[in-house]
Amino acid sequence: MSLSFRRASLASLGLAFGLSALSLSALMAQETKPAQPDATAPAAAPVDPNAVVATINGEKLTEADLALAEGELSQQFAQLPPEQRRAAALSAAIEIRVMAKKAVDSGLDKDADFQRRMAFLQQRALHGEVVEKEVVNKVTDADVRARYDQEIANTPPVNEIHARHILVKTKEEAEAIIKQLDGGADFQKLANEHTSDPSGKSNGGDLGWFGPGQMVPEFDKAAFALEVGKYSKEPVQSQFGWHVIKVEDKRAKQPPAFDDVKDQAKQAVIRDKYFAMVKELRGAAKVEIPDAKLKAAVDTLESGK
Repeated sequence: MSLSFRRASLASLGLAFGLSALSLSALMAQETKPAQPDATAPAAAPVDPNAVVATINGEKLTEADLALAEGELSQQFAQLPPEQRRAAALSAAIEIRVMAKKAVDSGLDKDADFQRRMAFLQQRALHGEVVEKEVVNKVTDADVRARYDQEIANTPPVNEIHARHILVKTKEEAEAIIKQLDGGADFQKLANEHTSDPSGKSNGGDLGWFGPGQMVPEFDKAAFALEVGKYSKEPVQSQFGWHVIKVEDKRAKQPPAFDDVKDQAKQAVIRDKYFAMVKELRGAAKVEIPDAKLKAAVDTLESGK
């Protein structure tokens, strides 16, 4: 997840958090490293926000106005090559200005529905300002580190195993392989000769390291029940066929490094601070919902946040 919030996305942050509760504990299992910036890319030259980019009917459109248009319309321009996005944003900003002038000249800005929509958009934008200034910008590195440490402390230790398997089509084939193992045959050699798993034909059936729940249930249960160096004495059936499993080693799974999940940890801190602020403000506000059924639905929705 990225923390490069724009004001437009900040305005809907509460809805996003409400619909999707962020669980750092689940994210802790992901150890994918974030993409690194291109160190060879030249630094962008500083831009004067007050520099005039265009003049429309005598009104100036500045670099700051253009940057706002680019941010607000970024999804529409996502498929364009980077070198075309600035021109597209300027074209859109000019189009918006001339159409807006026509709307004012026609008196559409006085329409009651429009006034209501404008009031809502202003409130939504102010909501985003509060989130950015009072929540996002006040999250410290110490807050993020503390959240990471808390999640590590609250995450139960998980064991991983390093296992091999031999996959065959019938139970009889699997039983015959177990008899050969009982007689001292080499597991890796048998795997190379007999497994129907294409990925295991050249590496002795090696599955690498995996944790609980990463394999199909029948395989998972049998593999984690074995001791290190032991193989299954009975064939294990799954949707793929019949397995003979050997556990090579076991270890405690190491948590992801702080740098690999700090963005997720920061998102979790932001979420918690946001909802704490909402709870405080809602508690101080006088909110009345006359429709009992609607009130119950709102209460149920908000109780899950």
